[in-house]
Parts: sequence; structure tokens; C-alpha cells
Amino acid sequence: MVATAAGRFRRTPIERADQRVAWERSDQAFFAAGACHILAWTCRDSFPDRRIDLAGVRYVGDPQVFHVWAVRDGWAYDHSGWNPEPELLAANAAFEDRPLERVALGDDLAEFCAAHHSRLPHQYWGDPLPRARAYLSRHTPPWA
Repeated sequence: MVATAAGRFRRTPIERADQRVAWERSDQAFFAAGACHILAWTCRDSFPDRRIDLAGVRYVGDPQVFHVWAVRDGWAYDHSGWNPEPELLAANAAFEDRPLERVALGDDLAEFCAAHHSRLPHQYWGDPLPRARAYLSRHTPPWA
């Protein structure tokens, strides 16, 4: 897959207001906008024998991260699969048409969700973890 900007899949007002409608989007749309953090943490947790970090992107000067991915040896994993991280950053910057900054994230999902107004797995219409594991399994990691 080619690195694709998360913004291409932004939720509509009804998708933001109704969790069931948001849940029924395609897997790529769901994990691009609204559950990217769930996919990133699932990726990290799925490879306990590998060091996988977490990163996000935000507008320069804005404290709010709007997209999250997993990182290993210069490769980023998000809704668009495994891509070189610079390509993922470039795709998002081009789409947003404004400067972005990469942010390293900590390991605690609950802390991330509290700080960035994101949902924990139990706050979704359905359990996103099996869906995230299934989506992850469709993409071969670069070390395989």
C-alpha cells in the first residue's frame, strides 16, 4: 500500500456523533480516523519480541495529536500498512497543506486517550481489538 493521509478518511458529523455509524465504515477508514491509536497500540502489542515505538502527528504549535502510528526501524504502520515513516509524514503534510510535527508517544494507552480526547477500547460501539488484530494481519511487516 502507498502511504495515505489520514485526513482523507475524516469522519463526517454523523460519524462523529453516532458510534454505530462510525463503526460501520470500512476498516481503512475506521483505523485512519477515529481508531488509529487502537491500531497502533495493537501493532505494538502484537510483536512483544520487537521494539515498536508509537508516534503521532499534530499541527505545529497545537498540543492535539490527530493521527497515530507504530514505528520500527524507520517503518511506520497505520491504516495504509507499512511505509517508510518519512513517506507517511509527507503524505499527511501534503494533504493538510500546513506544517506538521511528529511527536513520540508514551506506552500508556489510557494516558494517551485522556490527553488527546480519544476513546479507550471499551468506549467504542463494538470491541475494536479483534478488528485491529485482523486488519494488522493483512499487512506483512518489513522484517518478515
